[in-house]
Amino acid sequence: MAENREEILANFQGITAIEDVAEAIYHLDESNWDLLTAINRVMPQDGSNSVSRSNDTHDVDMIDDDISVITPKTHPPDREDSNQASTSSPRNSATDLIEFQVHYNNKMHDVKMSPVATVGDLKKRLESVCGVPVCRQQISGLGGSKATSGALLGHLALPRNAVLRLKAADQLMADDEVAERLTNTYVLHVKHDDKDYTLKYPGTKTVQEVKNDIYSLTDIPVRHQAWTGWPTVMGLDDTVLAMVGLDHPQHELSVKRAPHAKQKEYKRIIVESSDSDNSSVEEVEESGDGFTAEDDMFVDLVPSERLQPLMSEHVEDEALGCIEFAQRFKTRYGPNTPNFFEGTLQDAIKEACLKPAKERKLLGLYLHHEQSVLSNVFCAQLLGCEAVLQTLATNFVVYGWDLTHPDNNLMLLNSVSNALGAVASMTIRSIPVDRLPALVIIMRVRSNTEIYSVINGNVGVSELVGGLMEALERFASQRDEDARLERERDARQMVKREQDEAYQQSLEADRAKEEIKKQQELERNQELERAESERLMEAAKQEAMRSAAASRVPAEPAEGCTDVCRIRVRLPPPHAACLERRFHPHHPLTALLDFLASQGYPKENYKVISSWPRRDLTAESHSSTLKALNLCPQETVMLEER
Repeated sequence: MAENREEILANFQGITAIEDVAEAIYHLDESNWDLLTAINRVMPQDGSNSVSRSNDTHDVDMIDDDISVITPKTHPPDREDSNQASTSSPRNSATDLIEFQVHYNNKMHDVKMSPVATVGDLKKRLESVCGVPVCRQQISGLGGSKATSGALLGHLALPRNAVLRLKAADQLMADDEVAERLTNTYVLHVKHDDKDYTLKYPGTKTVQEVKNDIYSLTDIPVRHQAWTGWPTVMGLDDTVLAMVGLDHPQHELSVKRAPHAKQKEYKRIIVESSDSDNSSVEEVEESGDGFTAEDDMFVDLVPSERLQPLMSEHVEDEALGCIEFAQRFKTRYGPNTPNFFEGTLQDAIKEACLKPAKERKLLGLYLHHEQSVLSNVFCAQLLGCEAVLQTLATNFVVYGWDLTHPDNNLMLLNSVSNALGAVASMTIRSIPVDRLPALVIIMRVRSNTEIYSVINGNVGVSELVGGLMEALERFASQRDEDARLERERDARQMVKREQDEAYQQSLEADRAKEEIKKQQELERNQELERAESERLMEAAKQEAMRSAAASRVPAEPAEGCTDVCRIRVRLPPPHAACLERRFHPHHPLTALLDFLASQGYPKENYKVISSWPRRDLTAESHSSTLKALNLCPQETVMLEER
């Protein structure tokens, strides 16, 4: 059955108009590759809704960008392109030849070709003349997209002396040329035994993906494929078709099974490439001449030894369990896997959702289950897709957990319940095992952290990327809104802080003024007290001096005494009164001065001036008697302040 499988597939697609190869293979597998049974399976039996046979050719179908699938060529191998023509046709005369001037490596080569020769013939001729392999030839001047390998030179409307420029594909190309190559479509003619396949691919497909697709048609695993026609390029399998140096738009290849390649028994998972809701998964047991696995669409589930589980049983520490999961996941599925967060779920939520709005990310909670048949395909292909990895790395914090063991399942549910609430825990608990793995998308919506969506494992890459993009769009709009609200809140808080600071500064200024006022009042009081103390001290001193002076004043002469000296003292302004005292003529001048001091006019502050002749008595000898100073029997003196 394997030898005519591609014919059955082509006939089935032509009759049922099912263009999706994976879907067609699924129906044929269900019918054990019996064409009539498969047609009856998908076609209505009553004829009311019959499917018209497609008029399109089945030579080429575009390859889906998400999961590499192909549509084989339907015409038998003995059907050759009518455009093929030999350069040695005897019908061509020398006068009908087209002359080419080929510029290559700063040299000019003259080449003559028949008008009925093809572009492919010209390239083979250039290979012999210039030494550039056909697969690496880049020719300008042939007419652009019309110059396919099978196009006749005479139909390209070329001048008789056409000028062509040739360069090798491995030379440095300009950016616009690279972009043009990536958008080109490459048609690969693949020969296998007596079968021919015509496959159409975009320039972004890798050689590895082409080899994987060939496996689905020829049953030759990639490791057993022996190819002829691929250019010699370092890292060929990982190189996109646009950069390999293929003959555009058509390139010839051949493949066969490598010698000594043994077929073994495998259990395979066939995943429908369609991203629709009808995507299905089926386990198939085959041996001997059946499929031998090792394809992006067929995943080995029977390894040589038992795989280590992604998480140990009875995990006691959530953070350690998460770290163990991340390490074992990368060990099993290779480096092209998400960077899982290492820590508790609560820490992951803080890292993703509880930051300022402009720094937030989505939280992707990846739930794994070893008993789900979807696990290997989802992890190896969907999570390993470059678009998915880039999206997750840029916009997500990814937290992984293995739900296989009941204790670990319960630990995660408790963590989810504590962090997100009972509704979120119930959502995760309700996911059936056959829908796992699942990617639970969690985002911060306003002031709540909640589950936004759940992407189950039975999806394709496009549906997964679409779900991530939808969540990102919602998240971006919500994040912008939250950022705006945060900016407004921060602005209000800043105004409030500024007002509070101004109020505090005003209070501080008032307190400072009050302190200064109190300090000044204290200093003034202290000054008054000091002045009063000095005044009192001075008054006490003056009083002491008066008392001492009064004690030294001699007694006034008795009444009726005739020998007396009467002295009248005029007080200084503003005093208008006068002091009068009687002394004995033999009393010294000190007696008069002590008398005045006892009245508050000490000699240190006042001068005693006699009226005639005017003289300062305080400057006289204090021991002189009043009589000697001519103050008897009576005299009027004046007090002047010094």
